[in-house]
Amino acid sequence: MTVTKEESGEASGEGVPHDGYVPSERRLERERHKRARARRATAIAALSTLVTGVVLYLVVVNAPGWPRTEETFFDGQYAREAFPKVLQGLWLNVRLLLICGVLVLVLGMLIAIARTLPGPVFFPLRVLAAAYTDFFRGLPLIINLLIVVFGVPALRLQGVTVDPVLLGGTALTLTYSAYVAEVFRAGIESVHPSQRAAARSLGLTNRQALRYVVLPQAVRRQVPPLLNDLVSLQKDTGLVSIGGAVDAVRAADIIAQRSLNYTPYIVAGLVFVALTIPMTRFTDWVTARMDRQRAQGGSL
Repeated sequence: MTVTKEESGEASGEGVPHDGYVPSERRLERERHKRARARRATAIAALSTLVTGVVLYLVVVNAPGWPRTEETFFDGQYAREAFPKVLQGLWLNVRLLLICGVLVLVLGMLIAIARTLPGPVFFPLRVLAAAYTDFFRGLPLIINLLIVVFGVPALRLQGVTVDPVLLGGTALTLTYSAYVAEVFRAGIESVHPSQRAAARSLGLTNRQALRYVVLPQAVRRQVPPLLNDLVSLQKDTGLVSIGGAVDAVRAADIIAQRSLNYTPYIVAGLVFVALTIPMTRFTDWVTARMDRQRAQGGSL
């Protein structure tokens, strides 16, 4: 008996999906149509972006004051001079972000827990925590920095540092911990009371229920706004330069004041943007991921 090539292929399972499913021609056509639409949309978006960029470029370079602006803000010589010094100063901003970020998360969590403690015995603690968040959320960060950086040394207290980096980091921590505390408090209050009641019914104490049941859910739900606050903190570390700390902004300011050219500020701004974009994109990814889990009924 002679077996054809087609029959032998069918017998061995070649060309046939393992689950036995063969998509219909109609479905294949829909998939081809979707891919064609995606390619068309990508091409249109690319073309639209290119046209917009060309139009903006022509508008800027044809402006009457463009030659003077280019010389003042986009001078290649000063950019090359400022770039290594700005990067050297940026290391201070990164260290402030890492240290202040940890302190802000810890202090913010403690304040949020204090604001949500039940019972009349904790009323004074709740009032103090609420007053702290109200005060530092209402006080502009720049004024807080000025008060701490210049006011604390003026007191001439024994054993208190006058280092502008430490004082500036303290001011950043005070302000941002108030914002983060409200984020944590919103997360804690978003956990349904039945979760705490169920934990108590299983024999957990109030502290254990808060630690093992409430806080994990609250923190998980508030990850996107917490990351947004850290992105803002990353940018605001440049404000410590008002006290004389030589960070990226101050390094650019020194060159600009000496040369009367503002290109170093552009360099410093672009460096901060390059540092912020990855964290921003990571925040968007985490937010989108949690939204998909919520839409699919997954755990948060």
